[in-house]
Amino acid sequence: MLPTTSPEFAEAVKGEARRLGFELAGITTPEPPAHLDVYERWLAQGCQGEMNYLSSERAVERRCDPRLLLPECRSIIVLGARYPSALSRPAPEDSLRGKVAAYAWGSDYHEVLPAHMERLVTFIQDLAGIVFAYRCYTDSAPLLERELAQRAGLGWIGKNTCLIHPQKGSFFLLSEILLELELAPDPASTADRCGACRRCLDACPTGCIQPDRTLDARRCLSYLTIELKGAIPPELRTSVGEWVFGCDICQQVCPWNVRFARPESTQENPGLLPGLSTRSGMPGPNLAEDLALSPDGFNQKFRHSALKRAKRRGYGRNVAVALGNLVASGASSGQVQEAVSALSRALAGDTEPLVRSHAAWALGRIGNQAAREALSQAEQNESDEAVPQEIHRALLR
Repeated sequence: MLPTTSPEFAEAVKGEARRLGFELAGITTPEPPAHLDVYERWLAQGCQGEMNYLSSERAVERRCDPRLLLPECRSIIVLGARYPSALSRPAPEDSLRGKVAAYAWGSDYHEVLPAHMERLVTFIQDLAGIVFAYRCYTDSAPLLERELAQRAGLGWIGKNTCLIHPQKGSFFLLSEILLELELAPDPASTADRCGACRRCLDACPTGCIQPDRTLDARRCLSYLTIELKGAIPPELRTSVGEWVFGCDICQQVCPWNVRFARPESTQENPGLLPGLSTRSGMPGPNLAEDLALSPDGFNQKFRHSALKRAKRRGYGRNVAVALGNLVASGASSGQVQEAVSALSRALAGDTEPLVRSHAAWALGRIGNQAAREALSQAEQNESDEAVPQEIHRALLR
C-alpha cells in the first residue's frame, strides 16, 4: 500500500479526480492564506456591498485559517470542473433574448459537484485503507478559493479576479476537499501571465475591476443581478445591458480564453461533468415569456438551476431592465410591441413592487407612445410608495 505522503499517492488521487470529470486537480496545505490583507482591505472599503455574510467575524476568522472548518485538516484538494465556454454562446433566435452567465447554463453546480467529490473521498479512503475526517465545499464555505487554487498549482489569479490556467483558460468551477490526511502538496503557481494586458478592465461596462485584482461588487453586474436584493441603482441600469443573471464579459475578452485555451469540448468528446451541460432554454432566455412567469412557474422552470438564487422578484427585475435596454439598442417594430406589451402587463399586474418599478423604468427607456400610455395609466392605479416615483421619473425622460 502506498504511503499517503508519497508523490505516487498524490498522483493517484489527482488521476482519479480527472477520471471523475474534474479537469483541474491540485493539492495544498491548510496554512493561512498569504494575501489575507487584500481581502481585509477589500472589506474595509465596503466592496462587498450587501453581502454581509462575507464580513462577519466568524467568516473572516475561517478565511484566516481553513483549519477552523476542520481542526484535523492536514491537506486540501482543490478541484476545477469545466463549464460551457461563454465564447461558444449561440446566436439568439430573436432579439428578445437575455444573457445568462455561462456557469449557470447547466444544472446548479451546488447540486452537481458534491456527489463527485464524495466519490473521490471514497476512492482515497479505499486507497489509504483508513477512514478519516473530511469536508467538501464548492462556493459554500468561508474559504479564499482562488488563492487555495493558485497555491495548489492550478493557475494564477488574473486581473479580472478569475483563476486562469495557461492551457485551459478560466471557465471553471472551483471546489475543495479538506482532509484529515497528509498528502504531498503541489508547487504553487508563481507566474503572473497577465502582463500589461488590460482588456478585462477596459471591457467592464461599469469599471468595477480594481487595480489590486479585486472587484467593487457594488458595481459588478454579477452582484447587481444576483446578490443585490433591492433596486438596481438607476445610474447602472443601462450598463446591465441584456444580462439577467451574472456576466461573462471579463472572461470573454481574456486572451487566455480567446487564443490559448483548448477548444470547447464537443458532443463526441464531452469534457463536462454530467449535469453541467447546457440546459434547454439557456443561454438566451426569452425575456417576454420569463417576465410573465408566476411564482410557481419560476420555481418550476429554475428548480435545478443556479438562477433560482436571484429569486423571482430579482430575476423579474433583471428581465425588465434587460428588455428596456434591448429594445432601446434597436429592435423591429414587432419586437418593440412585444416588449412594451410584456412590460405593461408587468407594470399593471405583477405582485412584486420591485418588478413593477423596474418595468416602469424600462418603459421610460423605450419611450414610445404605447409605453407612455401604459405608464400614465399605471400611475393612477399604483398603491406602492416607490413605484409611482419610478413612473414619474420614466414619464419625464
